[in-house]
Amino acid sequence: MKLLLDTTYFLPAIGISIKDIPQDAVIRLIESGYEVYISEITLFELSAKGAKYVVSRMLSPERVLRGLRAIIYDNRVDRVPIYDTTILSTAFKIRSLLNDFIDCLILSSAINKANALVTEDDDILMLLHKKEFNSIIERLNSKFEIMTIKDLIH
Repeated sequence: MKLLLDTTYFLPAIGISIKDIPQDAVIRLIESGYEVYISEITLFELSAKGAKYVVSRMLSPERVLRGLRAIIYDNRVDRVPIYDTTILSTAFKIRSLLNDFIDCLILSSAINKANALVTEDDDILMLLHKKEFNSIIERLNSKFEIMTIKDLIH
């Protein structure tokens, strides 16, 4: 199964822990046989979040860079480009349902390249209850799912 992971799950790689998310979630998914994907916009988000922590002296620049390199050069994590026409087109459609365009790009990347998006984002999870979103899914990837890490790691 192809899983595109939201930014949250990659934060531990740059030194940021997230409550209730296993620090090794990405590794555990890979070891369980899932194909793991990351949107290239997530690399930007990780850099921006890392910069915030570096400025506040909670992380060193080296720690953030080491984590980013680990993700970029891990051939078990496939990157999805955000400027792909199909991904942008779908993101534009989703934008009327979701305020954060970065989230639209991540969700669109998942819809177009994976079987599921793994996220903890309540705004994204709520889309499952919207008729307009479900019709987008039905047209583009009818078996697509949105799930949380708890659905995959017990």
